[in-house]
Amino acid sequence: MPIALAACKKGWSILNITGLTMGTNYSVAAVDHSKSVDQGELKTAIENSLQLVNAQMSNWDANSEISRFNASASTAPVAVSNELATVMQAAQDVHVASEGRFDVAIGDLIDLWGFGSGATRTATPSDAEIAAVLENTGHSKSLRVAGGTLQKLQPEAEIYLSAIGKGFGVDQVARTIESFGIKDYMIEIGGDLYTAGLNPEGMPWQIGIETPVAYDRGVQQVVSVSNLGMATSGDYRNYFEQDGVRYSHILDGTTGRPVTHKTASVTVLTENAMLADAWATAMLVLGTERGLQIADEQDLAVLFIDRDVDSAQNGFISTASKRFAQLQA
Repeated sequence: MPIALAACKKGWSILNITGLTMGTNYSVAAVDHSKSVDQGELKTAIENSLQLVNAQMSNWDANSEISRFNASASTAPVAVSNELATVMQAAQDVHVASEGRFDVAIGDLIDLWGFGSGATRTATPSDAEIAAVLENTGHSKSLRVAGGTLQKLQPEAEIYLSAIGKGFGVDQVARTIESFGIKDYMIEIGGDLYTAGLNPEGMPWQIGIETPVAYDRGVQQVVSVSNLGMATSGDYRNYFEQDGVRYSHILDGTTGRPVTHKTASVTVLTENAMLADAWATAMLVLGTERGLQIADEQDLAVLFIDRDVDSAQNGFISTASKRFAQLQA
């Protein structure tokens, strides 16, 4: 996950706001040059915007808009809020551009491998079990997104927005902060973030990318981020092992299995946090070889961190897309 490295400077009011949302923590650092913004009022506005996002997109709230859609067995088109329509259109666009690797409709597959809300699994599912789930699972097989409507192609289809919803929440908080006249700020929700303007030192915000090692909060690389969304996805915290093989929670919806490549972490910088969130997951599933090709084709700023399997030191190799290298030059 990214580690925010925000600078401070005396004479300006730095508003630091933290809280809980979407099952994780959020933090805001905002530079109030005029010292006219009431921090309590700003926090209330931020939490109101996050409550709305949860009411629309939380899979943990049975009364949320997306949970009600999931609970219905109807295959008729359903009109949804503008916000949910925006997220689902983005999810579909990234799904297509990533050759199906980003998929918000593989919940059954996640559960099959023991990474869902049910009991954990210590043995791999059989080929027959995987094939049966794949038959009716996945965005292209089970969902239709058209304008402001969603439609199930399979009555049992379900949408999970954990790989794009936090990013959208970040973007909504950004709009709220800007409504207070603040132009320089940084927002982070569970590792997804957006920065605007400059930090109090008059420089781009400095963000540390975490070393992809479980239980280690070391910094692999520091990047400069300004007026961009950023998200990092990794495979090194949620996994199980069987017969000496490591099975990550990062699943490829096209194969029905966890990814097996060397890529341990992917960081994406793009125009907003919602797209950075989705593309980070997509690129981690793709892996460095194919992911780098698509990143350059799509002009995406992506940093891949691979395990150096030939090193006795358990080291890592970083590879940047052309756009990422340009942004950090």
